Amino acid sequence: MREWVGGAFWSLAYTALLALPLIVLGSGLVGLSGSGWWFDFSMGLGFGAVALFGGQFLLTARFRRATAPFGMDVLYVFHRWLAVIALVLVLAHYGILRVSYPATLEPFWPATAPWYMTAGRASLAVFLLLVVSSLARKALRIEYDDWRLAHTVLAVLGMALAVIHVLGVGYYSGVFWTRIVLDLFLASVLALVAYVRVMKPVSLMTKPYRVSDVRAEGGDTWMLTMEPEGHSGLRFAPGQFGWLSLGCSPLRAREHPFSFSGSAEQDGTLEFTIKELGDFTRTVGRTEIGTVAYVDGPHGVFTVDRYPEAPGFLFLAGGVGIAPIASILRTLADRGDARPLCLVYGSSSWERTVLKEELARLSERLNLEVIHVLEELHEGWKGAVGRPTPELLQQALAGLPEGMRCFMCGPEPMTKMAEAALRARGVPLRRIHSELFDMA
Repeated sequence: MREWVGGAFWSLAYTALLALPLIVLGSGLVGLSGSGWWFDFSMGLGFGAVALFGGQFLLTARFRRATAPFGMDVLYVFHRWLAVIALVLVLAHYGILRVSYPATLEPFWPATAPWYMTAGRASLAVFLLLVVSSLARKALRIEYDDWRLAHTVLAVLGMALAVIHVLGVGYYSGVFWTRIVLDLFLASVLALVAYVRVMKPVSLMTKPYRVSDVRAEGGDTWMLTMEPEGHSGLRFAPGQFGWLSLGCSPLRAREHPFSFSGSAEQDGTLEFTIKELGDFTRTVGRTEIGTVAYVDGPHGVFTVDRYPEAPGFLFLAGGVGIAPIASILRTLADRGDARPLCLVYGSSSWERTVLKEELARLSERLNLEVIHVLEELHEGWKGAVGRPTPELLQQALAGLPEGMRCFMCGPEPMTKMAEAALRARGVPLRRIHSELFDMA
């Protein structure tokens, strides 16, 4: 109930914030332009787009209380598609004017056009580049750190140009109340950027960590262990994640999200299990002992601690998706938890199976059954081959009590199949929890 109330509150608050410019526009405090319904509709689309793009900064500010009911991974997906909707509104705003009111867009050439019209066209180009480069980042082979920096710069630039355009055009915005709303909206956006990119990183710099161990875990995966330096460290719930800045200042905005893989019962020590997948992660194995690190966290709602009443748990992991689940299992073992547990773990091969020795040890400390599934046939292997199937999940469910909860983390095709299979076998959606494998 607390989750539902929190989710409803923050959803309504966010919706009210985005609707504020349109509420003021149509409240009677502002007169219509007299140019016709389609003109006013186009202006409304423009105001709505500005509100949506401005609200994007709030979605990525990582306020824990606001993100708790949804999960950071879900908000990032929402952030991505809300940007697409905002871009469609901007294009519709421009398209209506181009078709029905072409005179309002003349002259087109920047040297002769009013500065505020040039700002509007530049804003449209910036937002188009921002959305396309984000959705197609991997296809365009844009390195993650370069993309994040460019993403921030483009977002701030596009927003500033859009507000300059709105204020310069003067439709509706010349009225006192509308001008106040727009000024407050822009000030809020700038404050959010300052908080995320300056104030929060500066705060993190007062709580550094030092890498104390770098250990190979198989399958091009490494375990980084970090100790707090000059502070007690952070507390996290098993399954949560943090944004890691490794070997650089958090002010450089070169942070990456990784799940904590160690036990939440450890005092101060943090462990991350990281697979070599991209430009940054390919260098993790060469990290030197003593390297400074900073961690923004904890974040996320993928944790069994939210469901202490659950009689048991089914876990499904694929590849390095074992990291948050390993944190959960290690924590439950340190707590002496006796509830029945089952882990279905898919890997490409036995040699590339991450943490297999650790899982064997945890099976001795917990009431845990581990079912390995290998894509490649291994000599002498008598277990499941291929990928986790609905039949295999049915087998796993058979040993768990009614009312158990399922946590899964891995590639999207695997989690979608598992969700459908569990639903088909009568497991309610509210008891199925998925961690998105890739937020970027």
